[in-house]
Amino acid sequence: MKFYTADLCDAYPNHVRVLDPLFKSYGGRKRIFGAIVTVQLFGNNKTLVELLKSEGAGRIAVVDVHAAYTAVVGDNLMKFAYENHWAGIVINGYVRDTKNTKEIDVGLFALGTCPKKTMEPQEGSLHVSFSFGGVTFNEGDYLYADRDGIILSATPLEHAQDTLS
Repeated sequence: MKFYTADLCDAYPNHVRVLDPLFKSYGGRKRIFGAIVTVQLFGNNKTLVELLKSEGAGRIAVVDVHAAYTAVVGDNLMKFAYENHWAGIVINGYVRDTKNTKEIDVGLFALGTCPKKTMEPQEGSLHVSFSFGGVTFNEGDYLYADRDGIILSATPLEHAQDTLS
């Protein structure tokens, strides 16, 4: 896929929401685009595991864990995402196994790394709206990410679709 978030911001200045520059890339795919599925976790990542084991169809899982300092995603979940055709994962939290996650052809953007995985037993919620990074995420929004940043739009941006290859 061929697009640049900077060009999309220029073409659609009143339609895009730009995340604060807090997120780093830890996946093998450096540029991702797709409709989002929202996941809010309150500890255990079981809800996210189940989601990534389902068909992704090029979508992006956006995960809010309230920036808790434990790893939500590692190489095992990235393998599930790859096998089930997820374009990427964006996490308001932390990841681990980054030597391996950078080799898997799925986008992964997070606040940073943490070697300790999350263990709390609470269930998460799917398809809910939440805010982090200065924007609100709604189920079905479209996310575009590259080296310059991460942006959201309520609808697909035609300029990006025209340049996808």
